Amino acid sequence: MTSVCVWLLAIALAFGVYTYVGYPLLLGLAGLFRRGRAPAASPAEWPPISIVLPVYNEAAVLRQTLENLLRLDYPADRRQILVVSDASTDETDAIAREYAGRGVELLRLPTRGGKTAAENAALPLLRGDIIVTTDASARPEPGALKPLIASFSDPTVGVASGHYVSVARADGHANHGESWYVGYDMWVRLLESRVAGIPGAAGCFHAVRAPIHLRVLPEEISRDFAAALLAREQGWRTVSVESAVCTVPRVPSLRKEYRRKVRTIVRGWHTLHFKRALLNPFRHGFFAWILASHKICRWMIPHIALPALVALVCLTPTFWWARVGVALAATAGLCAGLAWWWPEQRRLPKLVALPAYLVVGNVAALHASIRAVRGERTPVWEPTRRAVERAA
Repeated sequence: MTSVCVWLLAIALAFGVYTYVGYPLLLGLAGLFRRGRAPAASPAEWPPISIVLPVYNEAAVLRQTLENLLRLDYPADRRQILVVSDASTDETDAIAREYAGRGVELLRLPTRGGKTAAENAALPLLRGDIIVTTDASARPEPGALKPLIASFSDPTVGVASGHYVSVARADGHANHGESWYVGYDMWVRLLESRVAGIPGAAGCFHAVRAPIHLRVLPEEISRDFAAALLAREQGWRTVSVESAVCTVPRVPSLRKEYRRKVRTIVRGWHTLHFKRALLNPFRHGFFAWILASHKICRWMIPHIALPALVALVCLTPTFWWARVGVALAATAGLCAGLAWWWPEQRRLPKLVALPAYLVVGNVAALHASIRAVRGERTPVWEPTRRAVERAA
């Protein structure tokens, strides 16, 4: 019995170390043997683009979002901005109409269908050669759009993803664990870009060639994830553009972050199933490895951690290190419980934030996997309400 528990623990530990440490190290090593690509040069003439903004009841932030989009450095005569209102019930539509004189278009859907349904409905109205999608809470930096579009000067690039930066509100009341995780994920994406491309674009700010984007997709899947898979299927790469910086306020509540992660990962599993053929390494080589390591391995961590935790408890009468491990796991669980009920208006200590975020994130992945296996769909999204203040 003891040997079985030790083996379970060793397998779980090796899996976790590979997922978060070994995989990026192997990416870095693989990148050393790949021929470097020259930085994308600005095109002689900027292509026409369409910026799509799907919204649902975003009256509180929509003016700021539209002002930010209109300030982006890009020729106004080659830029379409389309707000797609998913049957909003607040002042969202009226605010969007205020900007009609500045070139902002509004498509209002009569019934609510969810983000992907809204994006599908917008397809006939898009005029750009490249489609840029962003969120109401996202704030691309003024100079972020041109580097994103310049990436398409490389004919092998089909999707370009912005560099997502998680920022605190001015008063600092935000989840530091999210900031750490986002920074880590962006680093991994840069490594993946050097090897075979990233397996999914940042939903807050990314651009897609029109032939990839202009396709009706099932409403239960995520278009930002699917765009990278569709691009790969057609022979294009998806890259992360470090200079295309987009800031997004952190979610101040772990409960809200939990709901967001569950919804996102459920849709992620359905998207992965939609293009599961890309997991075949004999046909897709390095990309199949990246897709499995970045997505599946992360989502499977809690499934492997649960039996490992049971094994660790079983080993406590025999080994001192097992007792230490159980104590550390219990401490992380207490941090998660404390953070779960922590008031949004108060600063969460950093020493609590990181273990709490990891625990809650893995529980969310487990919950999402169960819902996905049951066949549950989450087409209608409830946007995560984030603070709008920028960091001080």
